[in-house]
This record gives sequence, structure tokens and C-alpha cells, in this order.
Amino acid sequence: MASVDAKEHHSPIPDDSDPTETAEWLESLDYVLEHKGPERVKQLLGALEEAAHRNDVELPFTATTPYINTIPRSEQPPYPGDRELERRIKSYVRWNAMAMVTRANRHPAEPGGHISTFASSATLYEVAQNHFFKGRGEDGFSGDQVYFQGHAAPGMYARAYLEGRLTERNLVNFRRELSDGGGLSSYPHPWLMPDFWEYPTVSMGLAPIMAIYQARFNEYLTDRGIADLSNKHVWAFLGDGECDEPETLGAISLATREQLQNLIFVINCNLQRLDGPVRGNGKIIQELEGTFRGAGWNVIKVIWGGEWDPLIEHDDEGVLANRMMEIVDGQYQKYTVSPGSYIREHFFGVDPRLEAMVKSLSDEKLTKMRRGGHDPDKVYAAYNRAVNLKNGKPTVVIAKTIKGYGLGEGGEGRNITHNKKKANEEELREFRTRFGIPISDERVAEAPFYRPPEDSPEMKYMRARREALGGPVPSRNASRSTISVPALPAYEKTVNTKMVSQGEGKEMSTTMGFVRLLSDLLRDKEMGKFIVPIVPDESRTFGMEGLFKQVGIYAHAGQLYEPVDAGELSYYKEAQNGQLLEEGITEAGSMSSFNAAGTSYSAHGVPMIPMYIYYSMFGFQRIGDLIWAAADMRAKGFLLGGTAGRTTLNGEGLQHQDGHSLVNAMAFPTVRAYDPAFNYETAVIMFHGMKRMYVDNETCIYYIMLENENYMMPPMPQGPDGGPCKEVEEGIIKGMYKVSPAPERKKHHVQLFGSGAILRGVLDAQKLLAEKYDTSADVWSVTSYTELRREAQECRRWNMLHPGEEPRVSYLERQLEGLEGPFIAASDYMRALAEQIDPWVPGGLFALGTDGMGRSESREALRRHFEVDAEFVTLATLDQLKKAGKEDLPCLKQVITDLGIDPDKESALYA
Repeated sequence: MASVDAKEHHSPIPDDSDPTETAEWLESLDYVLEHKGPERVKQLLGALEEAAHRNDVELPFTATTPYINTIPRSEQPPYPGDRELERRIKSYVRWNAMAMVTRANRHPAEPGGHISTFASSATLYEVAQNHFFKGRGEDGFSGDQVYFQGHAAPGMYARAYLEGRLTERNLVNFRRELSDGGGLSSYPHPWLMPDFWEYPTVSMGLAPIMAIYQARFNEYLTDRGIADLSNKHVWAFLGDGECDEPETLGAISLATREQLQNLIFVINCNLQRLDGPVRGNGKIIQELEGTFRGAGWNVIKVIWGGEWDPLIEHDDEGVLANRMMEIVDGQYQKYTVSPGSYIREHFFGVDPRLEAMVKSLSDEKLTKMRRGGHDPDKVYAAYNRAVNLKNGKPTVVIAKTIKGYGLGEGGEGRNITHNKKKANEEELREFRTRFGIPISDERVAEAPFYRPPEDSPEMKYMRARREALGGPVPSRNASRSTISVPALPAYEKTVNTKMVSQGEGKEMSTTMGFVRLLSDLLRDKEMGKFIVPIVPDESRTFGMEGLFKQVGIYAHAGQLYEPVDAGELSYYKEAQNGQLLEEGITEAGSMSSFNAAGTSYSAHGVPMIPMYIYYSMFGFQRIGDLIWAAADMRAKGFLLGGTAGRTTLNGEGLQHQDGHSLVNAMAFPTVRAYDPAFNYETAVIMFHGMKRMYVDNETCIYYIMLENENYMMPPMPQGPDGGPCKEVEEGIIKGMYKVSPAPERKKHHVQLFGSGAILRGVLDAQKLLAEKYDTSADVWSVTSYTELRREAQECRRWNMLHPGEEPRVSYLERQLEGLEGPFIAASDYMRALAEQIDPWVPGGLFALGTDGMGRSESREALRRHFEVDAEFVTLATLDQLKKAGKEDLPCLKQVITDLGIDPDKESALYA
């Protein structure tokens, strides 16, 4: 937009008290801009702003620019492609996407699907596909990483069909993945389509934060010299409505702080979310611009198509710019569905100067003036600038589009558009004609798919563009990727010395044991550099401060200050090649780093081993959606639930006391969840997990509880050969082993199960029962109820499906076969955790657990409150013996008195 002509004394300031003076200032600004350039203008304006502040002049503040394109037509680079061929390719992709969803919903299953999101974003994607998205290349791991907007998945399938990567049968079976010939997942799901999708993105808000931490992790690998990813870009496509999710914008300042110029957001602003306008009474593009500019991002707005350029360039008085700014989004949506006469009257008709601008334009022309996100020239210019900016900042492209673009009166720009899943014959015919799809009138109602002949100009062009860019996108490398990891015997000294209590007064927690093991693993010459320790600002809580000096805290800029504790042994050491990711107070950010590290094997061909330790309460409960995304994207690594247990973390109270994360973890198929009591159990699980994930190439996540309670840590039980006992090792992994057989057989005999810190109370109950109640007990350490149940469940299923064949017997059933019950279990988690194995326990299982709300108290008081201490284990055992018909047992009323239990105490479940 040209500045004001000083001679005519036009002023953009309403009720200007001195238009002549204003014109002179603007004329001076034009002179400096023309003769000295924009940098000099910035210097002068900065000096003026500083002088105004110095003299207590309160300046008007705005974080936004005018409601026009960031890149004017004069700065647009020439479009490098064949616009006509690209238009036809895009039209075929549009048609096939719509036909796929429409045909799927004619099936009796009516699986649903979304047409409108891709309809609005087709140009945004196709320009990128033809000119910007770098494929994986010859090595299979080069190229960009793209987080596609989940609801736009039909467009990606439609293009892959044109490319020959998907069959017509695949498209017919959209959202019916179990059908003959293979189907397509509803949204991007790497678990379901491991050769196609890289990242699950339809749980809105997760893609942006994961993309940010992915871009940072790429810099981490580059800075540490593990892989050179300096030529990769991370793209995240999202919707304007999605920006209401806190995860979407919650981490954008990190992208600036870490100078992630490898990161590009593309926000499709079709102004409409699921039910109605994103900001009916506001302007979401301006809101987003202010947010991102305030966070230090490069912001490129693509608002108006090329048809608007002549009007904007001749808007000498700024009247059009002012009108564009004052109209709210809800009204812009009204213009979308209105005829040209309405636009002329209600948009341009408010001012004679605006009316004059469009006097020569017909009403039909007014309806066809595109929004910027539908103009390939504008989109190309934005992307070209984004990938070439080298100012150390991330970039966001904010593009204005129309939801349901091209869907006709039944879907374009309307509140119902998001839920539109079918197109009738008239709509199909209109779409076919509008986009020039070569399908006859006789066949159009069938919604047939269309692919041009293999030797057509369109197919040749499309293949050539993707070949030049390195291959198809999206694409995931599902090839086997392993590294050498040590086995348990190689660390026998660590396990049997550093992780063992060396006499009285040398108690330690399982957290301390893990940290000692981690410290030694980081020194491993072959594997150590591949470990990615992740912690959300709790390193000192977990006793990990020694790692600050040992491996350093990763900081892309290095350490630009002298830390206040520089003279101490474990000072806060940041380094560009640091290995520890100390993420600050953000579990979501930390988990996003885990996801980036855990998928490095498929993204970069470099298997990394994330070990993320955090307050267990703030994992599956707080960021379960990101953990589910990790499972979907086939991430590998270790989640360490620190300060675990409802009664073990005693002082922090209800908000921090975790008695349910292991129950939550049951729902995650790829998660192997464990609750070890002793350090050697933790070590066995760690080494087994590394082998399963990084040698055997299994896709899974190991979740290990770590506690803060100090107690005596015994050495690993030895086998006949003097090495680790194989039976114990197998039991730890399978889920249970006999940790303390009854020293002698008493009149009554029972089986006691204990886990984590509660195992010691079960061992105390073993003594109490023997000494006072003539009852002997075998005590089992149950490291994983869930692993026991899963295997038993699979055996049961196999046996049901294979009648007449020799039945499979689970590990759990083999261990309990022939044992005398009853069976009593106690853990620091909800009763449901142990109860999941009840169907396979002879005579059933009686479980004690910590159902209810936590609170601050001593561990002893808490365990009495939740009824999981030695006394309650004893009472439960005698009660179950009596119910089993055992005779010569003491009066339970007297037992309750002797054990100091209040029979009228309130249930912890409701307390």
C-alpha cells in the first residue's frame, strides 16, 4: 500500500489535527526507505520510540500489522512450476478426496470422514508437494518431517493414489481397515500404516508441540555430532480452531529461545471450527499474528489472493485497509456464502471511495476474488520466504481460506461444513464442472475415482517433481534399526555394588539405584551417547544433579553466563553438546522430546534411547494423550515414574501421590509397566528392555516405577553358576517370582504377593503370621500384574481358538499350579491393579490397595489409613483363611484388637 501523498494532505489518522504535518513525516519516511533502505527506517523508528519513552509519552501498542499480505506483489518471486498442470493435478486430488469420503459413507457402515478441511487447504498442501516438501531420498532418512493436519488426511490419500502408492481398493475401504484388500486409517496413524504416516496428529493440539520439540531434537542431534540434520525442515500444518488447545501455543516461546529456524508452522485459517466461527466477533489471523510475533516468530500472512492486489496497491488513503481490518470473521464468513451484490453493498458500499474501487468489477467477479490460501502464487511466495529465512527464528505462515472450498452451496463456508461427509449428485456434478474433472454426466453420480493415464503430462509432471524433491511425502521408514546394547552380566559390578546397600545405615531408594545405573550406562563407550536423559526440572529431586557435570545440560546456544553454583561439584552446566534434556516445568514438552527421541530410529536412522523420569502422578494422568501418541507413532524408550506410590511419597499430599498410574497404563498396548521393589529388579528390567527394543527391534515402551523411600537393597539372587539367578531374572520380566519362601511349614499356609515399597510390609506380615498365628506364607515379588494378565489372557484366547490342541499354560498359571491358598496381594496402587489376575488364581485373589485420595502424613500412618500395612495384610490373610473353612484360627475380633486396628475407621476410598 502506498503512503500518503504529502501534496494532497491525505492522512490515515482519523480527525487528524494537522494533516500537512502528518504528510511531511510520511514523505520523509518514504525518502529514507527509498534511499537508505528498510534497516535505516528501523533504526530511526527505534530511536523515536526510545525518545518518546524517555519523555513519558505513552505510545500506542500493537503486535499486529495491517490486515493484508505480508509479502506484497512487488516482492513475490516468479512461480517456478507449470501452473496449469499443477491446477489439474490439484483438482484430481480434490475430486478423489471427496469421492473417497462420499463413497465410504454410502456403505452401510457409514464410517464418517471429513471433506471440508482438505477442501480448504488443498493449495497449501499441493504447493508444498510440488516445490517444498523434501522426501526421504536414497538413504531413506533424508528430507523434511511433516505433521499433517489430521482432518486433511483424505487429501494425502488421494494424492498417494495418483502417485500409485495406494490402490483403488484402499480408497474404497477408507475407514474400513479390516476389509478385503486393505483399507485406510481414519487419520494419520503410524501404528496402523507404518510405511505411510510418521506422526499421529488428529488429537488436536499435540502436533504443534511435538513439532516444536522435534525441531529442537533435530538440533540436539546435530549439535552433539550424532547426525547432521541441518538441512531438514519440520513442518506442522494446523487449523485456526486448533489454536485454542493450550498445547498448540504453549511452547512457541521455546522455538524462539532455541533459535529453531528449521521449524515452519502453516495455520489454515478457514475461520471456522467444528460448530461455527473460530472468532465470530474477532479476527483470528490478527490474534495469532500478535501471539506469534510477541513470541519472536517470523510471521507471514497470506490473506488476499492476487485479484485483490490492484485494489490494495491503489489504496492510497488506506480506506480499503481500514475496511478489511474492521470487518470481523463472522461477517467474512457471511460474505463467503453471499452473492456479489451483497458484497458490493455491505463491504464496499459503506464508503464512496470503496465503491469507486470496484465500479468496473461485476458481481460475479466479486464472488471469485480469492482468499490468499487458495492462490498458489501467494502460497509459494510465503513458503519460499519461510524456507530461506536465516535469522535464527521459527516461521509461521498464516493463510486465510474458505472451509469446504469448492463444495458448493451445501458445504462451502457454512457452519455445518465440518461434519459434511456426503455429496449428492448435484453437488458432485457442480464440483466436477468447477474443477474440470474428466468424468461424464452418466458416471458422475457414482463418484468414481480418477487417475490420468500414466503417460499423461500431469502424471509425468507429478512424478518428476517428487523425484526431484527426494520421493513421496508422507512416508515412514519401517526398516529394522538396531544398536549394540550391553547385557546384565556386563554391569554386574554396578548391580551388585553400587545398587546394593553395603551394611546398616546404607539404605537407598530405587530412584537412587536407577540414577547410579544410568550414570554408568552413560559412560558406556558403545551405547552411552545414544541415551537421552529427559527430566522436567526435577533433577535434584531425583538425585540426578551429578549428571550436570558428567554429561551437561543441552542448550543450543551453550552457556552464556557463570552459574551461581559454579564453585560446587554439581553445578548447573549448560552446553551446546550437552546430553541431558532439562525441560523446565513442562511434562507435555518433556514427553514431546521423548516422542522425538523415541522415533529417531525411523525418522533419522539413528536409534536413540530416551529415559524420561518424572513425578509418576504427572504422566499417564496428566499427559496420557501424548503417551498414547508415542504408542501410535511406534516410539521406543523408558518412562520412569519417580516418587511413585500413594503412600510412599508421603509428604507431598493428594496432588502428588500416585496410586493409579499403573492402572492407567493397562490401557496402553505397547507399554510394559513394572513396579520393582529392589534395585536388582530395576536393573533386570532395564537391560531386558534395551535388548527387546534395540536388538530384537520390538516396538514398545517400558514404564518403571521408582520410589523415594530408603531401605536396605539386597544383591541379586545368585544361580548355581554364581551369576544372576535365571529363574529370578525370568520372573522379574514375566511379572512375579518367589522372593521369600516360608522358612518352615506351619499349620496353615498362604501365598502373599507384594510389590514396590509395600513388599517390605508383606515380608513383615510373613513374620507376623508365623510368630503369632501359626501360619506360614510364601512371599512373591510381583513386578508386573499387567504383564502377567496379558500373557494369561493371550493363552486363554489361543486355547479358545484352537480346541483339540494341547492347551497353552501361562507363566502365571505355572507358578501357581498346586500351591495352597488363599492368595493375598498388597500394593501401593488401586486394588484393580492386582485384581486383574484374579481369573487365573486358584480360588481367587484378595487384593489390598490404595483406592481413594492421598494426603500428607507419615508413611506408617498412610499405610494404616489405606489398609496396606503388615497388620492389614495379616488380618486379610486370617480372614481369607476363615472364609476358606480353615479351623483353629483365632477370633478375628481379638486379632483386630491385637493388631491395633480400628474396626470403625472410615474407608480410605471415601475419606
